[in-house]
Amino acid sequence: MAWFVKIEKGIVDKATFDRHVPAHIEYVRKLINQGHEARTGYWLERGGGMLLFQADSLEQANQIVQQDPLITNGCVEYELHQWCVVVE
Repeated sequence: MAWFVKIEKGIVDKATFDRHVPAHIEYVRKLINQGHEARTGYWLERGGGMLLFQADSLEQANQIVQQDPLITNGCVEYELHQWCVVVE
């Protein structure tokens, strides 16, 4: 599997965003259980974060991102990139 990263920026107020965080965390746990090695976190500065995960293809990565509650609820803008690991 290849690594992918969703880099995101919040586009809603904090109260709205925070309301969807538990569903996002549960979604990431589901990805981990499915073998996608997912990790999620936020930038120390308010307003953005990142989801790092593995997928079989860019198409699968797009499907994964589109099901993230932060996306389905319109909380963030994002960029999706394949990340090429140089050293493990």
